[in-house]
Amino acid sequence: MSGGTRPIRIAVFGAGSIGCYVGGRLAAAGAAVSLIGRERIGNEIREHGLRLTDLRGADVRVDADAVSFATDFDSVDTPDLVIVCVKSADTAEVAATLASAIDPGSVVMSAQNGLGNADALREAIPENVVLAAMVPFNVVRRGPGHFHQGSEGDLEIERHRAVDGFASSFAAAGLPLREHDEFRAVQWAKLLLNLNNPVNALSDLPLREELSQRPFRRAFALAQREALDLLAARGIAVAKLTPLPPHWIPRLLDVPDWLFRVAGSRMLAIDPHARSSMWDDLEAGRRTEVDWISGEVVRLAESAGTDAPVNARLVTLIREAEAGGERRWTGEALVADLRAQRNPGNPTGKRSPH
Repeated sequence: MSGGTRPIRIAVFGAGSIGCYVGGRLAAAGAAVSLIGRERIGNEIREHGLRLTDLRGADVRVDADAVSFATDFDSVDTPDLVIVCVKSADTAEVAATLASAIDPGSVVMSAQNGLGNADALREAIPENVVLAAMVPFNVVRRGPGHFHQGSEGDLEIERHRAVDGFASSFAAAGLPLREHDEFRAVQWAKLLLNLNNPVNALSDLPLREELSQRPFRRAFALAQREALDLLAARGIAVAKLTPLPPHWIPRLLDVPDWLFRVAGSRMLAIDPHARSSMWDDLEAGRRTEVDWISGEVVRLAESAGTDAPVNARLVTLIREAEAGGERRWTGEALVADLRAQRNPGNPTGKRSPH
């Protein structure tokens, strides 16, 4: 794919925190990277370059002239690989752009939340290889051009011979790719972990602080149990991405705080400033991806002729928060509210700001 000694050309469509971090690490390792995003980010990178750090102590600098920035795909040289990092709501627009502009030989990697983005891209560009991928770690913006990986994890991607063309570039960048044959099981496993995103956003706390509090963990566990029950009823496999099998995680979340600090120490191995991307979206006044996280569980329930009241309630609460509603729940109030959705005869918990 790299054309002999020519550096691999990579376009990152969606230069947010994840896109800038992954693209910047690839550029630092020698790839010819083009970032595509909003002009505000482009101006920031032109002035400050990129600084990419992680919780293990890495501190990588990328000069402004080592990565190109564009606001549209037409300005980018024909890439060998396109990494799509846009929000799920923007996938249709990106698919239309690629359908009219991409070279048939370019490989496309959908590194997005949700389950159906790669399928939408495949439908729009059937001549291209489109691979579903998953970014398991959290990235936070620390300052102008500074993006920090706040949690552990390797990039996951569906197995395909096309991966051989760029796997070495990712490995050189410190972002090794783990290939999987049954990638939908991986996506469901990631989505189960992402069910904490709305809980974290509604807590208005850093992830580590939120997960250190049993009531918030219980709210997270309620959403997970509901999803796991639906997946089991439909016979849908879920990959094991963590040391514990997926169906054991709600039990771990429910233990007392002192025990969780020991048994759940790996879940707490998060940068103390890290928050969910859903919190970032609320803070910035952007529409969140809750429809592609909790909403996926709701759609799974609907397809089975049943409902998912806990996850449906989380969708509603996030939509209300987007419109200016309560964003600072206590764990006790949130878990009481969610439990009441499963047992409508019980009184609901009241909202209570910190």
